[in-house]
Amino acid sequence: MSSPASRTELSQRLQTNPFFAGLDGETLQELAKTAVWRQYDGGEIVVLEGEAAAGLYYLQYGWLKAVKISLGGREQILRLLEPGETFNEVGLFTNLPNPATAIALEAAGVWLIRREAIMQLIRQRPEFAQHVLNKMARRLLHLVSLVTDLSLRPVTGRLARLILEEAQDGVLQRPRWYTQSELAARLGTVPDVVQRALRTLEKEGLIEAQRRSIRIINREGLTAAAE
Repeated sequence: MSSPASRTELSQRLQTNPFFAGLDGETLQELAKTAVWRQYDGGEIVVLEGEAAAGLYYLQYGWLKAVKISLGGREQILRLLEPGETFNEVGLFTNLPNPATAIALEAAGVWLIRREAIMQLIRQRPEFAQHVLNKMARRLLHLVSLVTDLSLRPVTGRLARLILEEAQDGVLQRPRWYTQSELAARLGTVPDVVQRALRTLEKEGLIEAQRRSIRIINREGLTAAAE
């Protein structure tokens, strides 16, 4: 596993994070002093739904997934988290148990910034509180969009939209952990249905699907499929 950043390095990293935009270096250094370092292997639970929210998490390295899990064990991925992102904001501010589970997709290093430190900062800095409300509103819009997709858009359309949104230079790269099951959990379906949707888009000449990547062949056609 990688080594953690020093607390000075952590405060510098936080300066580039949108959640902490506008805060001065001294304030971020104070926050960094409260942070606790944790490391996880792939498959380990970082945050468990239903447990008390300890604070805000900053992902230094690795990838995580935020999920809701049914009683039958089926997952719905709410969000994939990459290095440099924060998570568990909702649990932080509602004073309620964690609303979702976060699981490491690979070896990951996480800083926990205690809830009390963030809440004190909000009380002292009204402009920071307003910025945080902005962020929370954007997160809510993302969840509304997810619900709309699951309710109104067929799997093939959801898959087309995901590819368009996440492809870089026309290619959606799939790390080792980005299996068909993970893709299905993002789309709110099962692997067999995802496989059929991929074949449909390939037969229509819109994409080329490989083991570790999906390449866009016809962007205009894929955009039409997404709509």
